[in-house]
Amino acid sequence: MGHPIRGAARWRRRAAGCAALLLVTLAMSTGARAAPSPPPSPSPFPTGVGDPGRLDPRITEIMGKPEYRHAQWGLLQSEPDGGRVEHSLFPGQFFIPGSTAKLFPVSGTWRTLGTDHRFVTPLYAVGERKGATLTGDLDLVAQGDLTLGGRTRADGTVAYTDLDHTYANDFPGATLTPQNPLAGIDQLARQVHDSGITRVEGDVLVDSRLFASDPILDPTPTPLIVNDNLIDLLTTPGAGPGAKARIDWRPKVAPYQVTSTVKTVAAGKPAAVTVTATDGGTRIQLSGTIAADAQPLLRTSPITDPSAFGRTALIEALGRAGVQVTAAATGPNRADRLPQDYAGRPRVAEYTSPPYEQYAKLILKVSHNLGANLGICLMAVTTGSHQCADGFPVLAAFLDRAGVDRDQVQLMDGRGGNPADRSTPQALVQMLAYWQRTPDARLFREALPVLGVDGLLADNCRSCPARGKVFGKTGAAVGGDSLNDRLAVGAITIAGYLDKGGGRFDTFFAGVNGASTPTANPDDILSIANDLALIAAYLQEAQEAH
Repeated sequence: MGHPIRGAARWRRRAAGCAALLLVTLAMSTGARAAPSPPPSPSPFPTGVGDPGRLDPRITEIMGKPEYRHAQWGLLQSEPDGGRVEHSLFPGQFFIPGSTAKLFPVSGTWRTLGTDHRFVTPLYAVGERKGATLTGDLDLVAQGDLTLGGRTRADGTVAYTDLDHTYANDFPGATLTPQNPLAGIDQLARQVHDSGITRVEGDVLVDSRLFASDPILDPTPTPLIVNDNLIDLLTTPGAGPGAKARIDWRPKVAPYQVTSTVKTVAAGKPAAVTVTATDGGTRIQLSGTIAADAQPLLRTSPITDPSAFGRTALIEALGRAGVQVTAAATGPNRADRLPQDYAGRPRVAEYTSPPYEQYAKLILKVSHNLGANLGICLMAVTTGSHQCADGFPVLAAFLDRAGVDRDQVQLMDGRGGNPADRSTPQALVQMLAYWQRTPDARLFREALPVLGVDGLLADNCRSCPARGKVFGKTGAAVGGDSLNDRLAVGAITIAGYLDKGGGRFDTFFAGVNGASTPTANPDDILSIANDLALIAAYLQEAQEAH
């Protein structure tokens, strides 16, 4: 019998080839199967079709729309901690979860690392020091810190916007947080100077041996992450039609260069900005048009070698801090120069992150795909492994402890976007019910998008009575239907908590698989997503008859 992890990895590679068929709308996920789960304990939820109960007529009206004629609806609402079932529709059937699947790996990472876990990224002096001169190298040992200070507010919390910059190439309206994405790198450089080192006769290296790159996890996590491994490109209209548009970008690190030929066109025209990158991603060109009355338009381009990027960023930061490095700032990261370990090496700087619960909040509020995938690798590291796939048995063991029936969950990564991903409404509600039994119940609930308030639910139901009373993780899986010139909706889903008043928070799932849009206009997808948000709102507003 083959090694269970290696065998699973082969299937993951095969399935990942199909992932390109899916378009992430609100967000998604993936992973490998661990050892078989033990027989589940009896479920308090009904199986089969279930009983939808006396649904609000507004909900049944939504479900009867033409775009859902051939679709499958799922619904489950129960009182806190697995109590009385209020509504149940196909609770034990597999659904494509979209990014509601993130609830599983984020929960597993949170509980494995701990609410207050902080990532401490050290910088070691490897060589001989005489006075202010280090003859040798400075080694930055990456620890899988998701933001490395690039989103940290003055109060220590992590900043996010309702539509994150990681979605800028897919959806209009993505915005940037105001923090300096190189803040953690700059802090490390200043600490080196404060330690008394002002000259390094050697190199600066990034030690990324924490875990190996796993391309099946897309986007692929890396031990060192700066600005989500992206270059932000912000285009602003010129003075009027015909004028050259203005371009700004960040983080500005050599040898990356950005040029633009984008022109300003008449007010009201649609934006059409294309990004191309050459020379390993370091030469970025923007072309196209932007309307004179348009808001600044954000696009991104990937950082293709995060270790080399981080090395250069640190050398440049050291220069700003008054530390001279004799090695060239640009070039490859010489991992072959790294020592076997750092025993006895002086630690001259370190960056300490906010607690993990802040990262979990970021991931859940904006459906941060890289952060969700990173959790799989971080769980693997807790076992001493450098292979991200080894995080799945850790997640499996956690789900068993949490009372989630693993037979009702299929995952191929952490973000919820692989075509193989499935979950039943029961399993998602079991995951949500688990948190209600923990001291972090409020923290977890408030880490979810809040209807009409923030995250991916910020623009939904702003005037509803349920505004601020639904805490829900959204999900979507959408592809094209060229045959009928429309969009095929694999899934639009939402799962979370309903504030029913008096300290009662019901757990719920609502989702639709197999819907179709009337046209190929992406706005039709937003209409379906709004239907799911409305269903959640109507569930919250309903006065249940017991």
